[in-house]
Amino acid sequence: MIKNVAVIGGGTMGHGIAETFAMHGFQVNVYELNSEIRDHLLEAVETELNFMAEHDVVKKSEIRSILERISVFDDLQRTVADADYVIEAVPEVIELKQKLFKEMDGYCKPEAIFASNTSSLALEDMMRDVSEERKKRMMVCHWYNPAHLMPIAELSFFGNMPLEIYKQVELLYTHSGKQVVKVLKDVPGLVANRIQQAIAREVFSLMEMGVAEPEDIDKALKFGPAFRYATAGQLEIADMGGLDIWCTVGDNLLKVMDNSLCANSILREKVNSGDLGIKTGKGFFEYPQDQMDQKKEAFNKRLITQLKIISNYI
Repeated sequence: MIKNVAVIGGGTMGHGIAETFAMHGFQVNVYELNSEIRDHLLEAVETELNFMAEHDVVKKSEIRSILERISVFDDLQRTVADADYVIEAVPEVIELKQKLFKEMDGYCKPEAIFASNTSSLALEDMMRDVSEERKKRMMVCHWYNPAHLMPIAELSFFGNMPLEIYKQVELLYTHSGKQVVKVLKDVPGLVANRIQQAIAREVFSLMEMGVAEPEDIDKALKFGPAFRYATAGQLEIADMGGLDIWCTVGDNLLKVMDNSLCANSILREKVNSGDLGIKTGKGFFEYPQDQMDQKKEAFNKRLITQLKIISNYI
């Protein structure tokens, strides 16, 4: 049974993962080498918890106890020594992950389960240097950002792990409020990111062709397909619409849609010019410095509203 959790990396994803587990009663150790991130990690979590309390996702009276369940370290061995489950959220560099897992293999108790929050690196490559016994207790557990608000978690079941060990992790995630996607084959992007990239490819293509302004392209998605996607999956939507119709439309449209095998040039131009979105103040839209916090808060508020509504359909 998983009681103690360790999170390796306290940045954008890591602190949200730790926050989620702590919200649901688990003791969480976080390892972070960057002193700036480490020193402000609990402050960042507290800010997010207060925001959620304002919207009735957590109780104000519970915030202190949630924070007390999170301990922050700069020593890897101390972080993972008593962990039942360890998930890393470090940069997507295979050599870094291989070194990390090998090191933790020597620090952790034999029954500890290792996980990676990745959707782009192969599990087989990441666990190359760990013991054969540990390979039976390693998996991918992919979260979406922001981790404390997005309800999805993709969990790998690729054949290296006994079902009873997988079930322990699945229980951890369902207890932590996540909707688990069991992924049976190790493909780049897993499930959700591949679907998302397919949509993004056509969105960027439409913009590149000048079919509509950015605001209208986003509007078409939000109030068209995504409106249904909030409460229904693609396969259910196809069933409801009629598979004969979906087949006919597919025959008509897919041959004229984007089939690029790399990122769209308009996206690459934005990156090359330094327009990276809200982090730089400009992307496809503009984010004035004095409005950035307001824009982020409005975005997260929409996610919280969806999170509360979707609970009625699960």
